[in-house]
Amino acid sequence: MLQQLGSKNQYKKNNIMEMIQVKSSNLAAVGYDPNSAVLKVEFLNCRIYEYYDVPQYIFDELLAADSKGKYAASNIYKNYNQQRIL
Repeated sequence: MLQQLGSKNQYKKNNIMEMIQVKSSNLAAVGYDPNSAVLKVEFLNCRIYEYYDVPQYIFDELLAADSKGKYAASNIYKNYNQQRIL
């Protein structure tokens, strides 16, 4: 847990993540930092969450999914540690 918190803090201090707008009834944009394995999800309600220790392939599959909201609900939300940042 301490290692994870350390990487989370390091990410926040050193990186600005590029966000990609997506077509979704629930998600507005997503971004991923492969160095820290942090996935950022911005919802249409303007809330933003970060998910930690997310593998690159999960981000790639999210971008390729026909339904990004369904993919995220099935594969991301309850499977990775998260923090609401806005």
